This record gives sequence, structure tokens and C-alpha cells, in this order.
Amino acid sequence: MTATAEPLTARLLPGLAQIAPAQWDALHDGGNPFLAHAFLSGLESQGCLREDWGWTPHHLSLWRGDELMAAAPAYLKDNSHGEFVFDHAWAHAYAQHGLDYFPKWLCAVPYSPVTGPRLLARDDAARAQLIAAMAALTQRQELSSAHVNFHREDEDALFGEDWLARTDVQYHWRNPAGADGAPTWRSFEDFLAAMDHKHRKNIRQERAKVARAGVRLRVIEGADASEAELAAMHGFYLRTFADYGNHPALTLEFLHHLARTLSQALVIVLAERDGRAIAGALCLRGGDTLYGRYWGASEQVPGLHFETCYYQGIDYCLRTGLRRFEPGAQGEHKLARGFLPQVVRSRHWVAHEGFRGALSAWCREESASVRRYARTLAGHSPFKGGDA
Repeated sequence: MTATAEPLTARLLPGLAQIAPAQWDALHDGGNPFLAHAFLSGLESQGCLREDWGWTPHHLSLWRGDELMAAAPAYLKDNSHGEFVFDHAWAHAYAQHGLDYFPKWLCAVPYSPVTGPRLLARDDAARAQLIAAMAALTQRQELSSAHVNFHREDEDALFGEDWLARTDVQYHWRNPAGADGAPTWRSFEDFLAAMDHKHRKNIRQERAKVARAGVRLRVIEGADASEAELAAMHGFYLRTFADYGNHPALTLEFLHHLARTLSQALVIVLAERDGRAIAGALCLRGGDTLYGRYWGASEQVPGLHFETCYYQGIDYCLRTGLRRFEPGAQGEHKLARGFLPQVVRSRHWVAHEGFRGALSAWCREESASVRRYARTLAGHSPFKGGDA
């Protein structure tokens, strides 16, 4: 007689320090640095997540005995800051009806609108149980809703119809495969050659302005980053948040933590003039993708933002064989610089049946509008023939 497998039991964890890094990292392929135990636990241990900012770690895990079978990085939220899937209208509608939208439960990577696995599990059966456990904990803890932001497309079919689907558009660069499966572009000039004359000329002019201003760009990988370089990058990050009146979450200690624990993933671009850093961009790399995260500058130089954040990243991908570059959320200006529209996804389980029904129609209309918008954008591709 075949022994029946021991059922999975759910545990909610107030921090990733309660899970051994090897256990957590065994649930994913390591291709996305934002899901690494070192990244997520570093946010907690280095002062980047605070309850008074609306982020309380509340990770969901499924166990068979002492073996971790599935997990989801998650947080209790009492606001919607740092999520990039905007639900302010939902919260307002709840308030108008005398209901509490917060706290809610969020499965996501804090402050990072990057697509990646969210249902970390050893098999699809465990993933399905993880989704069921999300809805169950929402009801048990009397939360308004559960949200899974920027999950991968191949995880979409695992969610039931009671999970509302939302979509948005980002702009991603990709190096398409040729007939032999190899990357089409080997150099930045190859990339430019695929563009129409107008866009190719514009990019060359932007890069030339930066060069004429006496700016030199330097790429530093994590293991080589000095304390001064990490401090300079963090200073640029702080400056950007101050310029926009927002609160910076990432600490200098967190950057040091990344350089120690994820040195192979950390990539920093510094722009220098007269031997002094005047701008920087912080990226992470994993698998076949470079992820642009933060930028800042102490001087205004025409074209410097595009050079530091976009062109240096594309150049880096071409040199190192990475096939994709995700430079962050929003920004139609990225289209003219070779970043094409890409639909990104999120799923939402709303406990209140009346609101769930009303929001279902709202989400369908939103998704249809977003996909029409993406098709319109695709018609303005900068590449010859309209695509690459």
C-alpha cells in the first residue's frame, strides 16, 4: 500500500530570519535576485522596512514536517505606498461605504515593480495550495484582500476565477534571437542599425552631448564596489527622493549588504566629470536580465539620464550576453530608446463578495484598455519594420 503524503501545514512568519537561506532559495531557480533570501531578508535587517511606513513582514509558508514546500514573500500593508499597482480608488470606495480597506495582505517585492516568480514552490500542487492558503488567511485574519503583484505569466493559470486580474504596461529592452537562436545584436552599433534613421540619429546625438560635456561612464560590479562608490550611489538615490518629496527607504547599510551577499548581482553605473561622480544608476542582474532600479544626479547635463540609466544598461547587456533589460516602471520616453511595451500582471482576491463582483467588471475594462494602449504603443516602435 502506498503511504499517503503528510498534509501541508501553513505558517505565517514575521521575518525571513526564521527560515534558513538554503531552504528558501531551494524554492526558486536563482534567476531573479529580488527573490533571493539575501535580498528580502536584507530589506528587513538593514532598516528598509518599517511598520510605521506600512510594511510588516507576514510571509506565508507551507511545510511538510520540517521541509519547506512552498512560500510567498508577503507583507501586511496599511497603505499602498511602494507597490506600483495602484489601488487608491479601491481604498476610497471602501471608505465611502464605511469599510476598512487596510490592512491588506500583499505578496510582492517591496519597492520593486519587477516581474518574477511569486509562488515559490517545489511543484504546481504546492503552488495551488499556496494560493488557497492566501485566500484562507485573508478571511481568517479579517483582511480586506490579498494581492499578488508582478507575477510571471506562467503562474497566471494557477489562479482561480475568484482572483481578479489586472494588467499594466512597462517598457523592456530585449535582444531578439536570430535564426540560430543566438542574440541578434552583438554591439551597440548593431542595436542602432536595427532602428529607423530618426531614432538612431536621436540616440547618437544624446550620447554625443554627454561625451562633449566631459562625462565619463564607469560600470562597477558588486564585488569591486568600494565604500566611497556605494556611498556616492546612495547619495544620488537620496537626492532623487528629496527632489520629488518622497521618503527614501533603502539604507546605505542595505547597499553594503547587497555588495557582500549578492555581489554577483549588483551593478552600479557612475557618471564622472573631472574625477568626481556626478550621477549614478543602481541595477541588479540575474539570469538573462538586467534590472534598472534607482538613479540620481548632482548636476544637470543634457542626455545624462538617458545615458546613465538606459544606454549604459543596454551596452552592459550586449557585452555580458544578457538578453533583457527592465529599466523600471512607466515612461513612454523609453519607447523611442528601444524599450518596447510589455504587459505585466497582478492578481487580487477581495473578501467582500459585493466589492469583488463590482471590481471584477472594473478590472476587465481596465485590462481591455491597457491592452489597446499596448497595441497603440507597439505601432510606434523605433525599429525598422515596426518591431525587433
